[in-house]
Amino acid sequence: MRDVTPDVPAPHRRSFLKYTGALGAAAAVSASLSACSSGPESTNDTGTGGGRDRTLTAVIGYGNDGSWDPTQTASAFCMAANHHIYEGLLDTDPISREPYAALATEVPGNPDSTSWTFALRAGATFHDGKPVTADDVVFVFERILDPDTQTLAKGFFASWLKEVRKIDAQNVELVLKFPFPEGLSRLTLAKIMPKHVFSRPGAWDDAIKGKAIGSGPYRQTAHHPKSNTTFEAFDGYNGPRKPAFRKMNWLTIVDAAPRVAKISGSSAGAQIADNIPYANIGQLESGGMTVAGGAGMNNLFLMFNTRHKPFDDVRVRQALHYAIDTEKMVEVALKGHGKPSTSFLDEANPSYRRAKTVYDHDPDRAKALLKEAGVKGLSIEILAVNVSWIVDCLPTVKASWDAIGVRTTLSPQETTAVFTKMDQKQDYQVVAAASNPNQFGLDADLIMHYNYGPENLWMRYTRWASDPVARQLFKDMDRATREPDPAKKKTMVQDYIDVVAEQAVLYPVVHNELMTAWDPARLSGIRAQPYPGINLLQAKWA
Repeated sequence: MRDVTPDVPAPHRRSFLKYTGALGAAAAVSASLSACSSGPESTNDTGTGGGRDRTLTAVIGYGNDGSWDPTQTASAFCMAANHHIYEGLLDTDPISREPYAALATEVPGNPDSTSWTFALRAGATFHDGKPVTADDVVFVFERILDPDTQTLAKGFFASWLKEVRKIDAQNVELVLKFPFPEGLSRLTLAKIMPKHVFSRPGAWDDAIKGKAIGSGPYRQTAHHPKSNTTFEAFDGYNGPRKPAFRKMNWLTIVDAAPRVAKISGSSAGAQIADNIPYANIGQLESGGMTVAGGAGMNNLFLMFNTRHKPFDDVRVRQALHYAIDTEKMVEVALKGHGKPSTSFLDEANPSYRRAKTVYDHDPDRAKALLKEAGVKGLSIEILAVNVSWIVDCLPTVKASWDAIGVRTTLSPQETTAVFTKMDQKQDYQVVAAASNPNQFGLDADLIMHYNYGPENLWMRYTRWASDPVARQLFKDMDRATREPDPAKKKTMVQDYIDVVAEQAVLYPVVHNELMTAWDPARLSGIRAQPYPGINLLQAKWA
């Protein structure tokens, strides 16, 4: 994933870093969103009013103040919202991740071709009433593929997509560098945005701050960072996922207790919430709520600064992983809703294979590796994000490392603060944070390139990209991307994941299950997804 170069100007770099959402600082409200000037709408709308004008209220356990630019964001809240506001040529089912026709009229029947032609849906319009045209499609893909523009989406497309051509006002052609059938499901990550809006000076900054105008079933009506974002059914929508709710109010409540309280009891102020703490499952179920989970890539990972000795030594990194009592972490912190990592991928991923190096709890081996590396009296400060379930896991890490003679200090901080330090290239030893690349799909090639690559942001944080092992890894990854035989590609990916596991530079400790709760007396068609956020495109009032 070649996204960031050392000489990226500071404003561009700041803009790029906001792609993670959780990494981005709180965004100011776009001046163009006049609804924001009056302050947040009520966060207590229970949706109990009659008729189709009822408001669905949802609670999201992540911030809404990350980047809203679809080419940049990895924010759980913003990505979930954008799936309701924007459309890709193709979009994907939130669970199976199978592509379906969205702005395009059909899924290409020749996925192994190096040319895909798409006709746009007749009568499709943006939320401002302007028609969707081929110019809008080309505009978005040119931004993504532009070598001088640093976007997250570039890493998902640039390796295999050569160009996007306008055939006429309603038809476009995607030209591939080589056959890449996996690209069809990735098209949902290229949300089509109106050129007449976002080609204006400063418009991309507005997109980062929250301005969102798409062609999807819901239009954004107000955006209040750190509070809530509101939506309304778009009457001009003529696509395949009709809006079932006249209005929606999505609250951002990061702290667990008030998030659960908002959906609890007879006076609950919301009908659905994600990121439900395991300890509250029984309480919510006894109150009549449905609570369901999705197991996937969601993980606690450790990231080492390989320029800070002794973490340049693979034996030290391995020792610290072997030392962690992951079974205890799953039992105590995750209440059984997780599994120790046995690969970078979770066990449900279609490309999963148990890695050659698996960090089962082995404190004796950990001590032996530290001794072999000549390391004594090691003291570590774990710089950690303050996501609630991560904070619950940290005491097990500390106790495990203390037990092998590594004096450990926990330093949980706001996620923004942690990654601001990374961006400023401040010195650190180890970071503990949460990640879930399933937001982008199940494609192992995509997942691994999101985390590893010669100019990948995460590799810049680890300072590892120039290591000889890393350079060979990146070559192996590129070869796997180009391999046309699916079985061979799968094996090649599994083989290089073995290298990632052995090196343990950025590597998951546990994969956990994400829980969603909803009121079945009010909502139907809900499916719990294994990544943050919610998808209501097939939901309706019960």
